[in-house]
Amino acid sequence: MPAEDPEAQRIQRVYAGYAARGAAESKWSLANPGNAAMREERMRVLARTLGRAGFASLKNRKILEIGCGQGRVLGELAALGAAPSLLSGVDLLPDRIESARRACPLADLRVADARSLPFAAGSFDLVAAFTVFSSILDPEIARNIAREMDRVLKPGGAAVCYDFKYNNPRNPSVRGVRRSSLESCFPGFSCHWQSLTLLPPLARNLGALTAFAYPVLAAIAPLRTHFLGLLVKPVAR
Repeated sequence: MPAEDPEAQRIQRVYAGYAARGAAESKWSLANPGNAAMREERMRVLARTLGRAGFASLKNRKILEIGCGQGRVLGELAALGAAPSLLSGVDLLPDRIESARRACPLADLRVADARSLPFAAGSFDLVAAFTVFSSILDPEIARNIAREMDRVLKPGGAAVCYDFKYNNPRNPSVRGVRRSSLESCFPGFSCHWQSLTLLPPLARNLGALTAFAYPVLAAIAPLRTHFLGLLVKPVAR
């Protein structure tokens, strides 16, 4: 998004606030057993979902992450078998890209507007967007980003989306995302959905009980707050 774009300015303010509060080091730290459990569950569900859709091996797959932040998800993809040199990421904020470059030195990481990706059509096997669409309050911008994801995907490639199902009453800077709304942004794609992630404030407070309590509580459908979607692009249209 251009620097003068109101939505770009809003996102910059939001993430500057997160950084000022040290959110990455505290609220989302993997030192918290609940955060670690959420991450492990997400990686397990992602691997299973990819495998079922024909992406069991990521070794030779070219993968792009939209809104890659500090590179945490790119690191997870590498842990699942993706070649670091075939990973790419874009983010609106230069300081986040600098952090991602330190974490993922072999990846192609760029400061870029997700509505105008600096990659050729059909460049990627997978395009990931983790908690991206919930951060965008303008539906038209969300549609534009989805169109760009579609453009850079190869036929038969897939968009991987992980996001909130519900609004967060404590954070008006994000919004819940409906599966139907996301599907409408990717017309013609076949969609595979999985509900996951225990209510984060609850998960983060399980402490020493996490190993036992997390899987028990996460099995209760109303307590699962996120979805993971694999949206596969048709080979021909």
